[in-house]
Amino acid sequence: MLEIKNLHVGYGGMPVLHGVSLKVGRDEFIAVVGPNGAGKSTLFKTISGIVTAESGEITFDGENLLAVPPFKRAHLGIAHVPEGRQVFPSLSVSENLEMGAYTVAARSSWNESRDKIYALFPILAERAAQRAGTLSGGEQQMLAIGRGLASAPQLLMLDEPSMGLAPAVADEIFERIVAIHREARVSVLLVEQRVAEALHFASRDYVLETGRVILEGDSATLGNDDRIRRAYLGM
Repeated sequence: MLEIKNLHVGYGGMPVLHGVSLKVGRDEFIAVVGPNGAGKSTLFKTISGIVTAESGEITFDGENLLAVPPFKRAHLGIAHVPEGRQVFPSLSVSENLEMGAYTVAARSSWNESRDKIYALFPILAERAAQRAGTLSGGEQQMLAIGRGLASAPQLLMLDEPSMGLAPAVADEIFERIVAIHREARVSVLLVEQRVAEALHFASRDYVLETGRVILEGDSATLGNDDRIRRAYLGM
């Protein structure tokens, strides 16, 4: 579905990503893990078009994504749930969700999608009329994910969904992401600093450090790699 080859990205002449390559197949759950400053968020911003690539290739369902204007990429079936949630605080929960339903596919199936989102996140249904800015951090993260789902995506990109959340709340978010992957048949590309959780829930993983992919493989293999165990799992 998504294939990235030899991607180079920088800001103002400062290189950030150095020859990054990765793949996300249909119905896969892939995680990209690594420390702060590794380039994980830059990778997502390049896929969604917020940041311009210097060189390399990104294809989505065989289409050259770098030739597609950023505002059209969501219409291809890509949803980007950004770091820090970024809900519209003055709008209601229901209005925030509807803001995500702007693609052609989403508009034609909005009622069905809304019902599925409320089934995944019942608290959002309970607070449909409440302003998003008054929700807790965990509820806002659920809303941000729900807004991404409202666009009826084929690929859901989640940037640090556990950031700033208590461990129990983060665990609930991860469980909902797994449910989305299994029940909605949506491919998931997750960026996450909580490496243990990413290895547990994803099927394949990429380890990004200083803008380079230094390791990749299935979660079981990487979870048993001494470098991962020492650097990220405290073992």
